[in-house]
Amino acid sequence: MPHRIVVIAPSPVSMFNLAIPELLFAKVEIDGAPGYEVTVCTPDPGPVTTTGGLDLHVPHALDAVETADTVLVAGTGEQYAPDGRTVAAVRAAAAAGKRVTSICSGAFVLAEAGLLEGRSATTYWQLADEMRDRYPALDLKGDVLYVEDGQILTSSGYAAGIDMCLHMIRTDYGAAVANEVARLALVAPVRPGGQTQFTQTPLPPERGTACADTRGWAMRNLDKPLTLTDLARHAGVSVRTLTRRFHAESGVSPLQWLLHQRVERAKELLETTTLPMDQVATASGLGTADSLRTHLVRRTGLTPTAYRTQFSRLGAHAQPPREPHRPAAAAPGMNPAA
Repeated sequence: MPHRIVVIAPSPVSMFNLAIPELLFAKVEIDGAPGYEVTVCTPDPGPVTTTGGLDLHVPHALDAVETADTVLVAGTGEQYAPDGRTVAAVRAAAAAGKRVTSICSGAFVLAEAGLLEGRSATTYWQLADEMRDRYPALDLKGDVLYVEDGQILTSSGYAAGIDMCLHMIRTDYGAAVANEVARLALVAPVRPGGQTQFTQTPLPPERGTACADTRGWAMRNLDKPLTLTDLARHAGVSVRTLTRRFHAESGVSPLQWLLHQRVERAKELLETTTLPMDQVATASGLGTADSLRTHLVRRTGLTPTAYRTQFSRLGAHAQPPREPHRPAAAAPGMNPAA
């Protein structure tokens, strides 16, 4: 018998969320037979509105959950109040020992059902603060692709749902089957759930211009060993005054801001050049390849080599720049706690 996946569609539902299970699970064949059977259901069978403004006809009601081996709650990509009937069905499924999963905001249904209390979970990063506020008892991992905690799996939004479903296929049928499905679907092979969502992590919005010239000057000189004294001297103020003004305008300390910019510069160089790692570290002001690795793993969950492999914008035969950035000493204050 194929493994039975029942997908619960809220209203409105993300069409992409619904497409993921059908796209991936339907491609699994074991000895020429389907590995999965996918059914979509909803609290009120019939037309279900999508976030794109279209209506989808879903003929199955929530009683389909009773036949499931795995229940997957799709999301809307937005905040919404979980339907009480869906919450009850999901709670009963978990009590019956079924695997219960969610994509994106579908995690709110699992949380409302009490399935995430004391567990680790995730959701789409834009909804993370809302989930923490509403369900403080769960351990929310707001910057990862997906989390597996016992029989409960939650994923972030959009493509992270693909990663979670591939992980489920690998768990059920092995890595070779999951990788073949990824190849057929033209998506990346299974990525670890702990990998970050690769969202932009912008600094707080700037609220003043007194230090704007100094920030611009620092951006043009990231490869130099800038210190607080250097920044204060350029701004024409004391270190104490610079720190106070900088925090008031940028929301962070000068060294926190500087470290953020150095890591962003390193990511850009990894994506757009083939510079060796020590030169990337030097050009971004991080000093050494070891320092580059430490800070990049902390920010993205990937080593510099893995980050470049995944995000390089260059062709296979690209060459490094003819005039790479000049060497510079490691910047003071660039320790992991900066």
